Amino acid sequence: MKHLSSYFVSAASVALSASLLAATPAIAQDAAANAEADEGIGVIIVTAQRREENIQDVPISVTAVSQDQLTALGSGGQDIRALSGKVPSLVVESSYGRTFPRFYIRGLGNTDFDYNASQPVSLIYDDVVLENPVLKGFPMFDMQQVEVLRGPQGTLFGRNTPAGIVKFDSVKPQDDFGGYARVSYGRFENVNAEGALNLALSDNFAVRVSALYQRQSDYVDNVLPSGTQRNAFGGFEDFAFRIQAEAEPTDGFEILLTGQIRDLEGTARLFRANNFTRGQKGLNDNFDRYSVSTDGKNDQSLKAQNFSARITMDLGPVSLISVTSYWNADSTSVGDVDGGFGANFLPPDLYGPGEIPFTAETRDTVPDLDQLTQEIRIASNGDGPLSYQAGFFYFDEDLQILSENYSTLGDPLNAPGGVNIVVSQDQRSEAFGLFGSLTYELTDQLSVTGGIRYNDDKREFVVVRSQDTQFPTFLQNPLGTVSREVSDNTVTWDASVRYEASDDLNLYARVARGYRAPSIQGRILFPPATATPLEDGVSVADSETITSYEAGVKSTLFGGRARINLSGFYYDLNNAQLTAVGGDVNANRVINADNVRGYGFELDAEIAPTSGLLFTAGVSYNNTEIQDEDLTSAACGGTRVDTFPDVSLCTILDPIEIAAAPFSAAIVNINGNSLPQSPRWIANVTARYAVPVGDGEVYFFTDWAYRSKINFFLYESVEFQDDHMLEGGVRAGYKTDRFEVAAFVRNITKDTSAVSGIDFNNLTAMVNEPRIWGIEAGVTF
Repeated sequence: MKHLSSYFVSAASVALSASLLAATPAIAQDAAANAEADEGIGVIIVTAQRREENIQDVPISVTAVSQDQLTALGSGGQDIRALSGKVPSLVVESSYGRTFPRFYIRGLGNTDFDYNASQPVSLIYDDVVLENPVLKGFPMFDMQQVEVLRGPQGTLFGRNTPAGIVKFDSVKPQDDFGGYARVSYGRFENVNAEGALNLALSDNFAVRVSALYQRQSDYVDNVLPSGTQRNAFGGFEDFAFRIQAEAEPTDGFEILLTGQIRDLEGTARLFRANNFTRGQKGLNDNFDRYSVSTDGKNDQSLKAQNFSARITMDLGPVSLISVTSYWNADSTSVGDVDGGFGANFLPPDLYGPGEIPFTAETRDTVPDLDQLTQEIRIASNGDGPLSYQAGFFYFDEDLQILSENYSTLGDPLNAPGGVNIVVSQDQRSEAFGLFGSLTYELTDQLSVTGGIRYNDDKREFVVVRSQDTQFPTFLQNPLGTVSREVSDNTVTWDASVRYEASDDLNLYARVARGYRAPSIQGRILFPPATATPLEDGVSVADSETITSYEAGVKSTLFGGRARINLSGFYYDLNNAQLTAVGGDVNANRVINADNVRGYGFELDAEIAPTSGLLFTAGVSYNNTEIQDEDLTSAACGGTRVDTFPDVSLCTILDPIEIAAAPFSAAIVNINGNSLPQSPRWIANVTARYAVPVGDGEVYFFTDWAYRSKINFFLYESVEFQDDHMLEGGVRAGYKTDRFEVAAFVRNITKDTSAVSGIDFNNLTAMVNEPRIWGIEAGVTF
């Protein structure tokens, strides 16, 4: 704690000084309107502690992103990954594209690409946890706001929240008639249409209907020796719909029913063969954003449906709240994982770009996903010094996964063409929790909060692997069925103290213990060559626990014209669950590290110096380190003996414990490495200026987001990293109370950055989104 205190003081002095020059992260177009009306920046109300509070009074590091902020971020049809870097300490990426987002907070996340991947960042959508990554990509539309809570949130939000949560709150039915509609058209024939209609059918019954439609045409060419397929990839069509009905049959008794769907079809993530060069950083001359060279299939689809019911009963001293939710989804995604065409055993003019040792083409499918959750809790009413809540939570999930390896064209290693390996996974997860939390105001200025939760988890897993008999014998593995079962129970808790030094200054400190349930990884299309019997290819990770220490200051300055919030943190993640991706085969495995240590700070700042002018800024620093002297991982794959002197595809920077062999990865020690997808620095800045014209205003808005270097894997190499990314956007338009027209550009500088890679076959890259521009028109009624 002494180390944390000294670090926090130094971080605070630096960050507070910097914040006065610029000043909450993400885009805040509506805040300028607040500044005009209130001669200040207004008040942000959040529900980070399951009750409505001023964000300045919450003893948690939290950022709120409003609906207008999300509108600006989503210009041009961006998906949920648009949040990445727009909030301190938050990274979002995906190797699937518009599905299966992977979230990281304070460096903690999971690079696992299997559909049963367990993530330490939980998504809460209208009070319902979305556990599976298929569900976590549900689009953001008609949102009241999004809240990002950093640090363990196990007491009120349960399992698998050691890093934090991202909380989505949609706009609820209102007691009057109204709505909005907006549509944009842009580059690549991009269409983004969103709208909502609110109907108050009586004094105690209202309905709200919301919808989102996004589409984009293919714009990436497929260049092959046989010719070029123009506009072969890059397109998508995504539709989401929500209907909510809210009734109040009697005073103090409310029922909210919600139904929603999603239907997506389009291009999966594009993999780009040999877009890195051995021994060099950054993308090479093989990279062309508007073309690839692939001989495999690429497509993606997802369908999801949800029904939920929220019932609230005011019983006087307390309210009783019940939230019931059922989700169902199915999804499939296929990609040419080697990212090129042909293979190295063919004549050089028939494969490429670069060296392709063998073909790799896989399809992963979720034939059926069912998730049922039930929460019942009580929450105290009244304004007394004591407030509390307690409840019960139940979670049940049935998940089926089908993974297929095949070659569209066929080749000597994957002969004949078609499916040659099939892996079927069935997983049943069940969990329940008992929780309670209370806050007591010791004085008018000093309050304390404490919470505790009992967690009980169990998971049953069965995997079956079958293989075409024509698959080469030397690559075959034992066939059969493997079963696993894991379970655990633990207690998580949190304690915090808040001191109101003045009406404009709050100080807080918090300590919390979080938990992630045990995990199983069984995507054994290619289990390790040493996996005899087959079950050795199924990996299991024990539960991880985290203890986090945090302290912060939340201030309102200059007569309500500025808000500056700063937090510093330190955590120990024990028995950390890590994912070793790739190596010598297209697979991954879960492992436990003795400890991961992290520390850093986060700054949210906002300033409205004059009417119509608003500046915002967000900065975070995260330092993570794996601490396990004996922990090893496979590095990048091995090539033919005559390719490189040390055989490895990449330039390994970690200590090598077992040298690479032909088509076999080196084993390296990863003690001391930072976590993958964990940049030390994230920063964002926005500015909005508006001038009154007629019945409305002409405005100009710009936003910029920066992240520093990231590694893609647990091991470190010269090639599989990206030095930094800086993306900017501009939006300008005319707005009244009813109408708006605007023009926008996303990624205005055409930043080109690698966001991930594939290491078992060749030096394969995945890159960020291209520049998008367009025009938009909207109406509010």
